[in-house]
Amino acid sequence: MKLLITGGAGFIGSALIRQLILETDVDVINVDKLTYAGNLESLITVENHPHYHFVQADICDAEAMNAVFDQFKPTAVMHLAAESHVDRSIDGPGEFVQTNLVGTYTLLEAARKYWLNLDDEAAQAFRFHHISTDEVFGSLGETGLFTEETSYQPNSPYSASKAGSDHLVRAWLHTYGLPVLMTNCSNNYGPYQFPEKLLPLMISNALVGKALPIYGKGDNIRDWLYVDDHANALRVVLEQGKVGESYNIGGFNEHTNLDVVHTLCDILDELLPDSPYIPHKNLIEFVADRPGHDQRYAIDATKLEKELGWTPRETFSTGLRKTVEWYLNNREWCEHVLDGSYQQQRLGLQTES
Repeated sequence: MKLLITGGAGFIGSALIRQLILETDVDVINVDKLTYAGNLESLITVENHPHYHFVQADICDAEAMNAVFDQFKPTAVMHLAAESHVDRSIDGPGEFVQTNLVGTYTLLEAARKYWLNLDDEAAQAFRFHHISTDEVFGSLGETGLFTEETSYQPNSPYSASKAGSDHLVRAWLHTYGLPVLMTNCSNNYGPYQFPEKLLPLMISNALVGKALPIYGKGDNIRDWLYVDDHANALRVVLEQGKVGESYNIGGFNEHTNLDVVHTLCDILDELLPDSPYIPHKNLIEFVADRPGHDQRYAIDATKLEKELGWTPRETFSTGLRKTVEWYLNNREWCEHVLDGSYQQQRLGLQTES
C-alpha cells in the first residue's frame, strides 16, 4: 500500500506517520507546506526510513498535486492538511478559507483525475480519507453528544472552513463517485503538539513561572482524545470503513478546561518537586474569553466501536501523564519550535476590522 498523507508534519499527521512507518510496511508520501505549525523534527525517528518520502508542497497548488499523484501513484489519500487554530482564524480567516476550502477542492480534483485513470481493480481499492473536527457541529448544551447525524452549525471561521471542506468531500462522492471516507474527531492532545494549544502552552509556561491563561471561567468542556489513539482509529477507518460513511472519533473523556489545567498542575507538582513554582495552580490566570467560544463538545464514537471495533487505549489520566512526561523530557524540541514565528502571544482577540 502507498499512502499519500497531507499535513504529515503537523501534530496528528506526524503521529499517524510515525505509527505507519514504525509498525507497518506501508509506503508513506508526506505532503506538507511546512507552515508555522509544520515541524519535520516531529518525524526525525522515521525521516531516513526507506518507506518514507517527503514532498514540500502546497495543497492549493494543482500542478504540484497532480505531479505527486503521477510520481508516487498512491493507493489511498489521508487528507489532514489544514489551518487548525481557532484564535488564528479569528485574526486571519482568509488563510483558513484558502487552505481548508480551496486546498481541499484542489486535492479532490487531483485525486479524481488520478482515480479516473486507474484500472478497474485499482480504482475499486482507492480511498480518499478526509479527516475533520467535531467543531463543525457547533456547541452542545449540558447534555447530548455529537453523532454522525448531527447537523452542522460551525461558529468560528476555522470550523466554518472545515465544515465547507467536509461538504466538498461529500459532494465529490455523490456527484463524481470518488470513493471517500470521512472522520470527525474530538480534542486531540499528546506529544509533539504545537505550543499554541492548551496543554503544551500550560506546560511550557509553568516550567518558567509564567501565567497559565484560561479563557473565561474555564468551564468550557471538551472531549479529550490522545493523539496516538486517534492515529490508530484513522488507520482502522481506512482499512475497514465503508465508502461514503462518516465516523466520529472521540476519547469518551469530557473535562472542563479548568479541571484539565488543575490536573496538569498536580502532575507537574509531583514530577517537579524542586520547582520554585509549586503549587503550579497559583500560576493560573483567567483572561478574556475567546469571541464566540463554544461551550461544550462531546463525541459519540459508538458507531466506530460497534462497526469497526475501535476503542481508545488511553484514559485521560494515563494520556495526560504521558503527555506531561514527554514535554518534560523533550524540552529541546519545544525550544526549537518556539524559535519560530509563534512566541505564545495571545491570538484571536480581534472582533472587528
